[in-house]
Formats: sequence, C-alpha cells, structure tokens
Amino acid sequence: MEEPPLVDTGIQHGTHDVQTPTLMSPPRSKTPPTIIGKRSHSGQAANGPGRGGSEPVSATALNKALQHMEGAGRARSITPSGSPSRKRQKVHGGGDRFIPNRAGQDLQASYSLLHDDGSPATPSKAHKKTPSDLHFQKREANRTYSNILRSEMFDDEVPQAIPQQYDTFGTKTRTPPANASVLSGPNLTPSTPHKNLFSYGANPTPSLTPRSTSRTERGPNINARSEIFSLSPVKHSSQTMLLSPRKTPRAVSKVPYKVLDAPDLQDDFYLNLVDWGSTDVLAVGLGPSVYLWNRESGKVNQLCQLEGDTVTSVSWIQRGSHLAVGTSKGLLQIYDTVSERRLRTMTGHIARISSLAWNAHILSTGSRDRTILHRDVRMPEQYLRKLVGHKQEVCGLKWNPDTEQLASGGNDNKIFVWDRMEERWMHRWGEQEGGHKAAVKAIAWSPHQRGLLASGGGTADRCIKFWNTISQAQNSSSTGINGVSPADYTSLGLGLTATSPLVESPLSPNQPNPHLIRSHDTGSQVCNLLFSTLTSELVSTHGYSQHAINIWKYPSMQQVVSLTGHTYRVLYLSMSPDGAVIVTGAGDETLRFWDVFGKREKEGRKGIVGEWGVIR
Repeated sequence: MEEPPLVDTGIQHGTHDVQTPTLMSPPRSKTPPTIIGKRSHSGQAANGPGRGGSEPVSATALNKALQHMEGAGRARSITPSGSPSRKRQKVHGGGDRFIPNRAGQDLQASYSLLHDDGSPATPSKAHKKTPSDLHFQKREANRTYSNILRSEMFDDEVPQAIPQQYDTFGTKTRTPPANASVLSGPNLTPSTPHKNLFSYGANPTPSLTPRSTSRTERGPNINARSEIFSLSPVKHSSQTMLLSPRKTPRAVSKVPYKVLDAPDLQDDFYLNLVDWGSTDVLAVGLGPSVYLWNRESGKVNQLCQLEGDTVTSVSWIQRGSHLAVGTSKGLLQIYDTVSERRLRTMTGHIARISSLAWNAHILSTGSRDRTILHRDVRMPEQYLRKLVGHKQEVCGLKWNPDTEQLASGGNDNKIFVWDRMEERWMHRWGEQEGGHKAAVKAIAWSPHQRGLLASGGGTADRCIKFWNTISQAQNSSSTGINGVSPADYTSLGLGLTATSPLVESPLSPNQPNPHLIRSHDTGSQVCNLLFSTLTSELVSTHGYSQHAINIWKYPSMQQVVSLTGHTYRVLYLSMSPDGAVIVTGAGDETLRFWDVFGKREKEGRKGIVGEWGVIR
C-alpha cells in the first residue's frame, strides 16, 4: 500500500471553510504552481522551512486527515476470510495474587500431548520390547511417573491418551478404536493454541482459599486428608498410588550356572538323550555310551558302552534307580544304576527306539517302525500291547499318571491319545483337526490342570497347542457320538458295545475342534516342552532359527524370559527332581544348567574352572 501524501490529501479532502493565507514572493521570482499528486520523499526532505515549496497546514485539517486515514485503514483490513488474530490474554487485577485459570483452554492442542508410547517418559516404539525384568521395571516406573505427573498438573481436565488395542497375541494394532469418545471434554475439534498457555485471574475459586472459621462453624469433623491441610507436595491420590504394593517380576538369571561338555551328543531332532532322575542323577547318551552325572557329588560315571550300537533314548523310572536305554537296533536295555549292571534286554522293534515313557512298572517305547509297545518290566514277555496308528516315526511319548492316558507324537504331524492299555486310540489330531503342520516331538502334561496336554510343532508349524483330553471323553460315555447313546448304537446294529472305544467322527475343515483350547505361534521350531511343578509356567526349547529357551506364563502365554547361549538347536530338555533347575542340550555338544524356578542350594565354590566340567 502506497503511503498517501498527507499534506495534499488533507487539502483535497480538506473543507473549503479553511482559508490559507498566501505568501508574497520576492520581486523577480516566480513560484511554480502547486502540483497535485504524488510527491517523493526526497522532495519532502528538500522542502524544509525557509525554502519555498510547502505551505503550512492547520492543526484542524491535519487532525481530520488522520481520522480519515484511520477509517480507511479499518475498512481495508476486513476481508471475507478473516485471518486469526491473537488476542491478548486478559489479566484480572484487584488483588495481590494471580491464580492460573485453565477454563476454556484447549490443553490437547496447546501442549501437544503425546500418547504413552511417544511421551519422553516412556520408551520409544523403535525399541524392541524384550520381556526381561529390567525392561518391565522401566515400563512400570515410566507409567507410574506419567500418571502422577498428569494427576498433579492437570487432575481430570487433560484428556487421557488413546488406549492401545491388542490382538490375540498381544501385538499392538495400529487401527484406532471404533468409538471416538476417547478424549474427554466437550469439544473434540483441535483449535489453534494460544500464545500464552495460562490465563490469570484474581481468586477464581474463593472456596479453595482457607479462611479463619470458628470451631462451631467448622464443626467437629475435619477432613485431615484435605488438600488444604496437606503438608505433602503431592496429592493424597498420588500418595496412595506410590504407596500401593507392586508385584515385582520374578528375577531369572540369563546365564547358566554350570556348563558341561558333552562330546558326541547327536544333533538329531527325533532322539531323546537327556533325562534327570528322581535320585538327582542326570543320564546322558553320548554315541555308544551312557554317562551319569551326580548333582550332589559332581562326579561323572560311565554306565555302559554298547558294542556295534548307539544310544538313541534314555529314560529314568519315576521312582527308583532303574534306567531304560533304547538303541539304534531296536533293543531295550534295563540297568540298575546303583550296582551298575544290566538287568535285561528286551526286543520287539525292528528299528531304532526314539522315545521312552514310564508309568510305574509299565514302560512304553516308540520306534521308527511306527509302532508303540507296552511292556511290563516285571514279566518275562517282551511286550503286552502293540499300538498301531502313526504312519511315520514315533518321536514323542509321555504318560499322564493322573488320567492314565498316553500321548504320542510322530513325524506324520499327528498326535494320538491312548486310554490306559487299550489298543484303540481315544483321540487323533492332525492338520485337518486343527493340529500341527510338522513333526510333533514336544509333548507335556500339565501337573496343575487335569487332562491338559501341550504339544509343539516342527519347523513348518512353530506353534504350541493346548488340548483338553478328558471333557469329550466324559461326555462320550453318556451321549455317545454326535448325540447318539451307546444303547442306540446297539439297537441300530452298529456293533458298538459298552466296552468298545468310541470312534470319533472326522471334523469338517470349517468345524473347530472342541478339544483345542488355544494355539500360540512361537516363531521357531519347537523341540521340547515342560510344565513347571512350582509355578504356572511352561518351558519350551527351540531349533530353527532362534536356538533359545523360552519361559511362558500359562494360560496368557506371556513370555517371562528368553535364555540364549546354545549355538545349535536346543534338542534336549529335562528338569531336576525339585523342579528348580532345568538342563538343556544341543548339537554344540554342551549341557547347560539354568536356575529358573527357584534358588538352588549353595555349592562349594571351586573358582571359574569349577563351573565347567566334562561328561566322560
């Protein structure tokens, strides 16, 4: 906008009632006529007092010209789309105190409040959430600090962060919740923040200022927890939050307290070469030999050495000092570890024995010949029952002494549940029934919940599945199959008697398996599973590609800790009789002892060398 010439504009718009006196020019001088129009700044500066060119202006005309210019400026500032104008915050005086007033403020826009994941008091999303106790404590401390700071500064006036949504596996989803009422306050539309964050007023809430009152007016009951009389710098609600008991995570050492060298420990997924007995002795199969490690004395003894054969599985009897040893030629040998002599050799399989399971004096053996044999070690017969169902090698075998059920897993990706000594299976779960898509070696029965079975799949599956093995069986005794009672089957001439096992009808692909409780993807090959006898937790060892030992909380399947150290697949797992220590073995030919479920007894300190040993 061009700056208007004040003098000329005043004369043009100036009224005719003002008469300016004319000045007489000296003789022989001609004054140029007055130029109506724009005058440059240089011309104005040159025409100073005493130099001809400018005429004096009266005060009345100058005042009116200024008023006219001011009115024209106001008219030009009004535009159809009014630009935001910053209004100065009003300061109410009248007192010696100025109290901040947040009424009418949009704190969400003024402070640019971040969510919990983006605030400086919480860890960034870029950091991977590792389930260790240190990170857990940091997250809890940051969350408590944010809550207290929010409560102390803003009370309930600040909208809370948008709650994070979690999917089935505990992963945060990026989609916001459907309901949009996550921000408190009447106005959810963000507005332009003011320059000043607070407005000040004189005593906006006089009730907050204590005044002297008489005892009769105050009454006998005084709230000692009132914020007015509190001597603490934080509110009572914040004090309650800080003093409330917090559940600290269980400390788990991520370093094994003992490592043993185990030369010739085979890197074979289907074998079971490590077992910890009730006498606190660890049995390990190394090549053609079996070695015993005594936990109390720390001594290692060689139990046996096979001639022209190799050890493929070892298993302790539940109570006692008898050890079963399976070989690659399909032979089963029973040893008395106290006298260190072989009691008997049993036959029956035509291929290697990959898995062993004891149930009192009954010993079940699973072989590469796809069969399972029930043996009574007290009787002269080689076996009592022969179970046929798997199409490939039987690599997982576990008895449940509470329900008298035997669970078996095979390389055919199937799980079988056998009832007592029956030759007909009770349950069979494959991929069509919601089962695994790879070999099933990892099998474990829960010691806390009756009939709960956990199974783990191989590289192509990577899942841990939980099964209920008793509910359907109990209902089947009264309702039969598909709601038809056993008596109706007999009347229909189907040949089903009261003693015959019920045959399950195959499930359709879209029909969920009623026995499957849940499935959890671990992201790696599951080699072994064990339930803790002391806590409600589950241990899993993994192969391709993590090579880790994970501890999970059941039933939430929240990871407690992940233990690493093995450089090969962790194929072998066993637990001490007291349930406090686990031992893991891998193809890196080492055995590592982890104190994960309790404090181990103090052992004699032998220096750094004493923490290492050699099996052999």
